[in-house]
Amino acid sequence: MEKSADTMEKIVSLCKRRGFVFQGSEIYGGLKGTWDLGPLGVSLNNNIKREWWKMFVDNREDMYGLDAAILMNAKVWEASGHVAGFFDPLVEDVKTGERFRADHLLKDAGVDADGMSLEEIDAEISKNNLKSPKGNDLSPSRQFNMMFESRIGATAGPEGKVYLRPETAQGIFVNFKNVVDTMSPKIPFGIAQIGKAFRNEIAPREFLFRVREFEQMEIEYFVKESDWEAEYEKLRLDIVKWHEHLGLAAENIREYEVPENDLAHYSKRTIDFEYNYPGKGFDELAGFAYRTDHDLKNHMDASGQSMEYIEPDGSRFLPHVLEPSFGVGRAITAVLCEAYTEDEMNGEVRSFLKLPAHLAPYRVAVSPLLKNKPELVDKARTVFGLLKAEFGNVAYDENGNIGKRYRRQDEIGTPYCIVIDFETLGQEKPELADTVTVRNRDTGEQERVAIADLLAYLK
Repeated sequence: MEKSADTMEKIVSLCKRRGFVFQGSEIYGGLKGTWDLGPLGVSLNNNIKREWWKMFVDNREDMYGLDAAILMNAKVWEASGHVAGFFDPLVEDVKTGERFRADHLLKDAGVDADGMSLEEIDAEISKNNLKSPKGNDLSPSRQFNMMFESRIGATAGPEGKVYLRPETAQGIFVNFKNVVDTMSPKIPFGIAQIGKAFRNEIAPREFLFRVREFEQMEIEYFVKESDWEAEYEKLRLDIVKWHEHLGLAAENIREYEVPENDLAHYSKRTIDFEYNYPGKGFDELAGFAYRTDHDLKNHMDASGQSMEYIEPDGSRFLPHVLEPSFGVGRAITAVLCEAYTEDEMNGEVRSFLKLPAHLAPYRVAVSPLLKNKPELVDKARTVFGLLKAEFGNVAYDENGNIGKRYRRQDEIGTPYCIVIDFETLGQEKPELADTVTVRNRDTGEQERVAIADLLAYLK
């Protein structure tokens, strides 16, 4: 299906209507850049994280899990360079005071501002005669640190200052020695973490794509410097497999080799994996950086603690690091964009989510044909209990007529609907007793399956 420019609007509407994503603090007018996951959004979110952990940690022998604290000693962010250099270019509407990211305004005007100095940004704004969205003049650009600052305890001095972490990576780096000392891993090995991060975005926008509070799935993979290129290629192929596992079409994914002049100060090579978002075009879905020994070296110098890896023969060296980084919100957005489908069924336009079964909030929905027939309800409840015990994410649905139930389950991406009817009870055709109707979401086709065979059928 060719996705139209308004597809994203349809997806956002579906997410609100069906309980995937709600605007944060909505009853108070919302809070820009914050979104709340509803019941189905939580399920999709957890399914993505579970599949990621299974692929990159549980199914490997060289990965170790970690869950570092969100609040860290402020010296961590000084050593990492975030205090001094974690900035975005900011401009203001001179009349309203509203703030915008200068590079985003330029991008919307067709100018790539990556790597530009503030002076170059101001020159491009002037050259293109850019105004604020309200048509007012813009202030000169300045640097804006995106870290959220807070204080702990009752301490008033600088020693009480803390930051909400802008990335999960530093929690891994400061625990590198702890993991090596307790787990004795053989290099190469990785430390994986899923957790919240926070960035005080100047102008959050585009649904879950750019927000102030988000979740990362991240790996720091430690290698010998001489091996980084070979290990980089192995992990790159693993990232390709991950996006296939999410159900993303190959033609909607591209790898963008970040030019040398646009690389982050810590990176020697970075590939951005970009997804073709409807109405937006290709933009970042995941990043894969070769961070050299930048982070471990900085933390070793700042803390005085050795971050060297000791080989069995006693030789010591500072590992280099490969970093695959995935945003959960961006993965959810890409999965929803890929899954959103419109077709025609029974003479009507149908919209549905063609979600892979391992990601769908519900694997299956169970219904009695009629909810006012106790014998059908009792049997439906029995089948529901059987499937619920095995799969967990099973819905029981008896609201509305059967056609409305099918449409509702299609729209939330449930792969199969099971209906208990009078044939299940053997009343009309005794030979069909203890069989149910199983309807396929994608095709709308139905078939009879014995209750005894349901578990194998759905697996």
